[in-house]
Amino acid sequence: MQIFLGEFIGTAILILLGNGVVANVVLNKTKGNSGGWIVITFGWAIAVFTGVFIASKASGAHLNPAVTLGFAYVKKIPWSVVPVYFAGQILGAMAGSILVWIAYRSHFNATEDANTKLAVFCTSPAIYSPINNLLCEIIATFVLVFGVLYIASPANSLGSLDALPVALLVLGIGLSLGGPTGYAINPARDFGPRIIASMLPLRITNINWKYGWIAIAGPMIGGLLAGVVYSAVKHFSI
Repeated sequence: MQIFLGEFIGTAILILLGNGVVANVVLNKTKGNSGGWIVITFGWAIAVFTGVFIASKASGAHLNPAVTLGFAYVKKIPWSVVPVYFAGQILGAMAGSILVWIAYRSHFNATEDANTKLAVFCTSPAIYSPINNLLCEIIATFVLVFGVLYIASPANSLGSLDALPVALLVLGIGLSLGGPTGYAINPARDFGPRIIASMLPLRITNINWKYGWIAIAGPMIGGLLAGVVYSAVKHFSI
C-alpha cells in the first residue's frame, strides 16, 4: 500500500503540474497562452521535481512504468511489486488529469480546436512517422532511465534531493529530444490522461489511439534497454 500510495500521489502531482503547464500555454484566454516550448519544458521539470520529492521515501518515486521496468531488470526492486507500481502510476496519472480539467474547465470550454484540447492530456508527433516516432521515444526514454539509474545508485544518490538532478535530466530531454514527439518518455503519463480525455465532456472525437501505442511501447523499450546497458557497464568507470 505504501508503494501504491507513493506512486499514486507522486504521479498525480506530476501530471497536475505537467499537463497543467501545457493547458496554461495552449488553451484559449489563459494568463500563459502562447508561452511556448521553453515554458512547457521548464514546467514539466518542476513537475518532475515535485512529484519525485514527494514520493521518494514512500516508493522511490519512479512515477513512470519505464523507470520501474528498468529498475526491475537491474534488480533494484523485485518483479513481484512491478504491478503495484504500474497501478499507482496509471491511476495517479488519471487523477492528475481530472484535476487539470477541473482547474482549466472554463478555458477548455473557450477552446474550440479538439487537437489543442487533446494536447493538454497526451502527446502527438510533429511529423507522423511511426518508425521514427518510436525510435525517438526509445532514445529519449533510454537517456532518462539510464541517467536515473546512475543518479539513484548508492555512490551518487542524494536521497530525496535526487529529485533535482532527475528534474534537470527531464528538462534536458525536453529541450534536446522533445521536438519530434513531445517526449512522452512515460507510458502512464500518456496512457492514463488519454483515457480521461476520452471520458470527459470535451467534444474530442478522435483520441488518436493510432499514435497512442507508440507513446507506450517506445518508452517501455527504451526503459528496458537502459536496464540492459546499465547492467553491462555499471562496473566500469566511464
